[in-house]
Amino acid sequence: MSRRCDVIVIGAGAAGLMCAASASYRGRSVLVLDNAKKAGRKVLISGGGRCNFTNNGLSIDAFICANPHFVKSALSRYTAWNFIDMVERHGIAYHERDHGQLFCDDSAKDIVKMLHTECDWAGVKIQLRTEILSIEKAEDGRFHLQTSQGALNCESVVVATGGLSMPKLGATPYGYKIAEQFGLKVNATKAGLVPFTLQQHDKDKYAELSGVSLPARITTVSGVSFKEALLFTHRGLSGPSVLQVSSYWNAGEAITINLLPDTEITEILAGMTESSPNQALKTALARVLPKRLVEIFYADGLLPECTLKQLQHKDLHDISTLLHNWQVKPNGTEGYRTAEVTLGGVDTDELSSKTMEAKKVSGLYFIGEVMDVSGWLGGYNFQWAWSSGWSCGQFV
Repeated sequence: MSRRCDVIVIGAGAAGLMCAASASYRGRSVLVLDNAKKAGRKVLISGGGRCNFTNNGLSIDAFICANPHFVKSALSRYTAWNFIDMVERHGIAYHERDHGQLFCDDSAKDIVKMLHTECDWAGVKIQLRTEILSIEKAEDGRFHLQTSQGALNCESVVVATGGLSMPKLGATPYGYKIAEQFGLKVNATKAGLVPFTLQQHDKDKYAELSGVSLPARITTVSGVSFKEALLFTHRGLSGPSVLQVSSYWNAGEAITINLLPDTEITEILAGMTESSPNQALKTALARVLPKRLVEIFYADGLLPECTLKQLQHKDLHDISTLLHNWQVKPNGTEGYRTAEVTLGGVDTDELSSKTMEAKKVSGLYFIGEVMDVSGWLGGYNFQWAWSSGWSCGQFV
């Protein structure tokens, strides 16, 4: 005998819990299933353990989707301020960082506790350590699920299984398999918001800079550009500017790095030449850039061994080109292992932007990262989880 309920949400992450609470408040009987030992595992480790839960400068331009208009409906109906209101009602202290990013003062556990509390208040049942073996839609229109904990059936299924990023937390392609089973198109996936790895010769060269960070503007071949911190790692390049650009980068392309995005090196050198004409160029550059990076450029023969007063016009041109338009061709990315999001997923043309329901399959919904929507670093992906989950919860 199978257990019956109105709605089964597959995935006890940010989007799944948000949807479950929203639907249950409408009087729907909701069961959340997950194969993990804990709900909200990605939430718990996000933002260095403090959860960058949204962004108060939210813009639809910060979302990547084959259909850029798809996100408008959900984001306008459940905004960052709606979620902030919930956070404040639960007494969670938070603070704002650069670019409108909002973080918990204390711990990401506060956000997970809040979602659990909302689910408890609404009457949601959460069942963990449960593997789904099969899903079928019967002639009566109900969905029948076989699980490791027994048979279930329901009117609606919400797929909130997330993407492929961070497999150590249990990420699987199961949500895509459900979509394909029911005839929905799934767009190719790849890692997003992820560090770059370098070609071996560059990796060997720059590995000694591991841990060094500096402001930089990084631009892709297509012209997408971000100005934030650049971090050298023992594998390659990371930091906010790299993570942002990685979502727009294609394999085999070079990136352009402006190492002095807020100043013009020729103007700096002109000022230094006036005050200290006999100073070595190497010494002067080490005052505005990490010394070890300058030494590597010298070891590669990219900068002249001379004093400031000996600089020729061509020297200044070459120095400016190197420092403001440094060309680096990544070997690849670190992949899903360290990626914060998965690009691609269930094609949004298959879904209603208002309800998140599959157009071809009544009662089947997709929310959060499993669909072809991803956002910039800075709380955008969590806001998509809240907005898509809440929107779906109003109709499921």
